[in-house]
Amino acid sequence: MCSILEKRPNLRVICEVSDGQEAVQNAEELKPDLILLDIALPTLDGFAAARQIRKLAPECRIIFVSLESSTDIVQEAFNIGAWGYVLKTKAAFDLLTAVEAVVEGKQFVSDGLFGPGLL
Repeated sequence: MCSILEKRPNLRVICEVSDGQEAVQNAEELKPDLILLDIALPTLDGFAAARQIRKLAPECRIIFVSLESSTDIVQEAFNIGAWGYVLKTKAAFDLLTAVEAVVEGKQFVSDGLFGPGLL
């Protein structure tokens, strides 16, 4: 992910974490503009981490990057407050587009994930 993001000089990765609890702690401390989260994180899953981040740093925008592709999971991500959802299998193509869209205040979902009532 970092190597994809580093292709854009206007983007700066300020930290990487290994679990959901660390994501929450760093979000509260660093208050980044954008957070990339996986759903399948150890210690605290991505959804639980996102819920806490929304309370502690509500201005942070969250993009989930996950292998999960069910409409229910994607919809739950947006219900929590995500701005984007990128399939890991499409991250090489979608990640920068998603980041740019979210920074501009638009939501993003990888192709093929649209379902009834989604976005």
